[in-house]
Amino acid sequence: MTVRATWNGAVLAESGETIVVEGNHYFPPDAVKRELFRETATHTVCPWKGTASYYTVSVDGKDNADAAWYYPETKPEADSIRGYVAFWKGVEVVED
Repeated sequence: MTVRATWNGAVLAESGETIVVEGNHYFPPDAVKRELFRETATHTVCPWKGTASYYTVSVDGKDNADAAWYYPETKPEADSIRGYVAFWKGVEVVED
C-alpha cells in the first residue's frame, strides 16, 4: 500500500512505509519533497511524543502555514517516528 500526501495539486510525500500514530500517517524523511517545505518558528508539545516542529508547505506561490509537523527529538515511547513528517490543514492523505 502506498500513502500519498497532496495539496494544491502537488504530491508532498509518498511512501509505502508510513507509521500511523493517533490516526495520522507519519512519512519517512526521505519520502518528503523537501523543496516544497520550509521550517517555521511554531512548536507544540505532546506529553508522550515530545516537542513538534512545523513546516510551511509552498506550491505554485501559495503557502499552507504549519501544514506539516515532525518531532526532531522524541520521548522514548515515540522513537519510531523521530524525524517522520505528518500533515493537516487541508493536506489530503490517501492510501492506494
